[in-house]
Order: sequence, then structure tokens, then C-alpha cells
Amino acid sequence: MMKDFLNIKSILIVLIITSIKVVTPLLANNKELTENYTCINKDHNHEEFLFFCDTCGCGSSGGSMGYGTGLNTNFIGVRYINQQYRSRDGIFNDSPWIEENFNTIQAWGNFPITERILLNVIVPYQFHNRTMPDNTDQHISGIGDMSVLVFYNLIKATPDSIVSIKPEHFLQIGGGVKLPTGTYEKANNEGSVNPSFQLGNGSLDYVIGLNYGFSYRNWGISTMLNYTIKTENPKEYQFGNQVNYGINAFKTYFVSDNLSLTPILGLAGERYGTNKEFGFDVLNTKGDIFLGKVSMEASYKRYSLGLVGMLPISQNLNNDKVELNNRTSIYLNVNF
Repeated sequence: MMKDFLNIKSILIVLIITSIKVVTPLLANNKELTENYTCINKDHNHEEFLFFCDTCGCGSSGGSMGYGTGLNTNFIGVRYINQQYRSRDGIFNDSPWIEENFNTIQAWGNFPITERILLNVIVPYQFHNRTMPDNTDQHISGIGDMSVLVFYNLIKATPDSIVSIKPEHFLQIGGGVKLPTGTYEKANNEGSVNPSFQLGNGSLDYVIGLNYGFSYRNWGISTMLNYTIKTENPKEYQFGNQVNYGINAFKTYFVSDNLSLTPILGLAGERYGTNKEFGFDVLNTKGDIFLGKVSMEASYKRYSLGLVGMLPISQNLNNDKVELNNRTSIYLNVNF
């Protein structure tokens, strides 16, 4: 069974990379569908399906929840993310489990700088808690690590005022920084296998990303691949570098001129390198996780309400000493 999961993940990564090279010329050479028509409601244009990572730098921290909603390029809004973990309080296989609850509220937005340049900003507030084997609780809260990214549209979809009935495709490349605005407390790493119980990394990290997608009328598929380079923080702790990849498929149903519903199905993966302390590897800190994703977005005029759920298909976090139970998210945006 595990071999099958590894094969699926390998195929997914290959699909993401090769789709950019293979699908784009196929779409460009399609001669059969050439007719365009004007869309009365420009909010019905869903060509650009953004799906970026959302690293907070603290281990398996929800990287596949996404920088964008998936359906609207330009927006400002609020998103809540909940993640349920458990980690072993000790080094033995029969050590007791610690139940961990990660919560994040984000002010976020995608803002056009020029016709081809997009600015993404996320400002998170975190409040986490965990229950120890002796039933005592630990709580931490405060501002998390803010991220600022810039993406350039190498291939841009049809403008908002026009919807093409032929397949549309886009390609974005970019990057940015994750700022050390969240507090890192070394004491939170002691006595627990899970080093992710932090408000932030305490380090300046760098993100590079590549996104490709295409759509046909109200159908769409998108892929993403990005990499986070993490640096050492002032307390000489460095989280491992991180790779995120994913693919999503969606279809939009227009209930009326002002209301649409879009179900989304996807697969995503995250891989984490080994953490370092004082320049030495920290045991049981690397890992990977492969997830399934189901979500729904409802759009009414300029407003969008989205619900997202993610469940692990396979995982090996911190040498199986940390387990993700689920991730859920809800967001409310104003599109412009």
C-alpha cells in the first residue's frame, strides 16, 4: 500500500512539471475552438486558479491550504485555518500522545500592481494549544510570520471582460519572503517531538514558486510547485527547507446571474528537510505528507465564501512521531 502511495506522489510531481511543457503547446495549437463571446458578468471569469503554498515555517504547518482562493485573482479578505495534530511525548513507541490544536486567522489579499504583476500579502494571528499527558494545557498566541510575495504572469489568461470558449492557460512565476514577525520560543521545543508548536520561525525565509493552469469554459485544472528556503534564527535553530506541490480540478455552476457554486477536488504534498540546531541535525524532524482536498466556494456578486477540508492519505512526519488528523479552513473575501 505504501508503495502505491509513493507511486501516486511521483506521478503527481511529474504531471505538474510536464503539464507546463506538454499541455501548453497542445492548447495553443487547438484550431477547432476559436470563437469568443462577451461575458455579461465579469465575475464569471474563473480562468486563473491560484494555488500557492502557505508556509509558516513551523514544520507541517498547512502549506497546502493555499495563498489564493482558487477562483479570483484579486481580492481582500479574512481566512481561518484549523489543524489538528498529535505528537508523542517521548522517544519510545509506547510514549503517550499530546493532542495539539493549531489555529490561525489571516488577513490576506491578492493585489494587482501592473497588468502582469501580482502582489500577495498574508498577515496571520495564531493561537495554539496542546494537552499534555497529565491533562495540563499549554497555550500560545500572537502575531505569526507575515509573508509578502510577488508573481509575474508569463502567460496571462483572457482579460476579465472576455471569456473564450477555447481552452485558456496561464503560467506564473515568482517569489518573496516570509518575515520573522512571529515569536520563536526555544522552550516550546523541549519535552516534545513536535517543533512546530511555535508562533513563527524567528528567521527570514525565502519562497520561490511556479504555477500553471488551464480552463475550458467552466471547467479548470491547476498545478503548483514551490520551494521555501529557511534560514537560521537568532537562537541558532533552523527549520528544514520545504517543498509543496499540488493539483486541483474544479467546475463552476452558475445558479443565477449573481450566484455561482464551485466544488473543487485536489491532491497535495509537502516535504520537509531536517531541522538544525547549532549547525547540527535535529533527530526526527524531517518528513513528508500527502493529502486529499475537498472544497466549495460560493460567490455572490463581489463576495466569496469558501470552505476547505484536507485529510492525509499518507504521512511520515518526524519519524512517525507526529501525526496530522485533519485541516479545515473557512474564508470570506471581497473580490475586485
